Amino acid sequence: MKTATPAMARAINDRLALDLLLERGPLTAPQLRTLTGLSRPTVSDLIERLVDGGLIEVTGECGEDRRGPKARLYGIVAGRAHVAGVDVRRVAVNVTVADITGATVGTAVRDLPGGTGGHVHPDAPGGLADRDVSGEPDLVALVESAVAAAAGGRALDTVVIGAPGLVDPRTGDLVSGNDVPGWGRGFLESVRRRLGVPVVLENEVNLAAVAEHRSGAAAGSDDFVLMWLDDGVGAAVVLDGRLRRGMSGGAGEIGLLDVNGATLCHVVDAQVARGLDVGELARRIAVGAFALVTVLDPGLVVLGGKTGRAGGDKLAGLVAERLRELSPAPTRVLGSTVAGNAILQGAVLTALDTARDKIFG
Repeated sequence: MKTATPAMARAINDRLALDLLLERGPLTAPQLRTLTGLSRPTVSDLIERLVDGGLIEVTGECGEDRRGPKARLYGIVAGRAHVAGVDVRRVAVNVTVADITGATVGTAVRDLPGGTGGHVHPDAPGGLADRDVSGEPDLVALVESAVAAAAGGRALDTVVIGAPGLVDPRTGDLVSGNDVPGWGRGFLESVRRRLGVPVVLENEVNLAAVAEHRSGAAAGSDDFVLMWLDDGVGAAVVLDGRLRRGMSGGAGEIGLLDVNGATLCHVVDAQVARGLDVGELARRIAVGAFALVTVLDPGLVVLGGKTGRAGGDKLAGLVAERLRELSPAPTRVLGSTVAGNAILQGAVLTALDTARDKIFG
């Protein structure tokens, strides 16, 4: 059996301390010793190492005795790295930039044709100046503009983009096109060239599931399915705490399910849902949920998107009731509890995971 080398042990201890500082905020050396179970010399060495590496800094003092180093509070150097999450939807591009601690430092929005931003001046971002010769918006330019505005001059370490469509896990690009105005072949590579930083593309519902798992209705559940009920309909699958994409990125494409001659996408999308009473809507949603439960037995189905959030506990309860009639597998059904844009939050969280692994080790 192999044992950890001294260098590996130091790296493990450093990451343990950094994760505690991210989770709990500034801590003193004695607090780090208590939480990690490490010895006084080991904690002293790792603090010195992390300070010298520009990863942590003294942020203040704690307690009545302010004379010794034990009273110093150490925290993550927030500006050590910045990441961007990008939500590219059919109506707008939304961007959030966060520092390495996860604190938001900038946001930006660029409307696309059909968006809700109203009239756009031709020379403004999203206006005629950002359209190609075909009249389609220059989506790459809009993403670049929004990222630059949100970053406010800060260098970015990682950018994660969420968008509709199947993302091939092997290539990291869309398997086929989507209906986002201006999206075309080579979009991802063009964005990478323009931004000059690592850029990752992910299906938007998968990113919403990341947010739901970290801070929403699925927090604490290693197995669940997020049903996305919005202008588009789909699902994301999380099993054993890991996002499951499938061979081609198509895991969870429940919107294609046939429901009495029509696809599920067409019978429960946001526009149709607004015209249905809650009982009929629940019945239709349960058809899709039943397919997921039958194959995966996740134990938890979360209803997300505009329809899922608006329906809340009442809609979730009715879907659960219908599921009990259809399936013997016990399944909880909950409405999404992620506040704000779940896709954007999932993109930022995914970008932070990548940046922290690279910088913290």
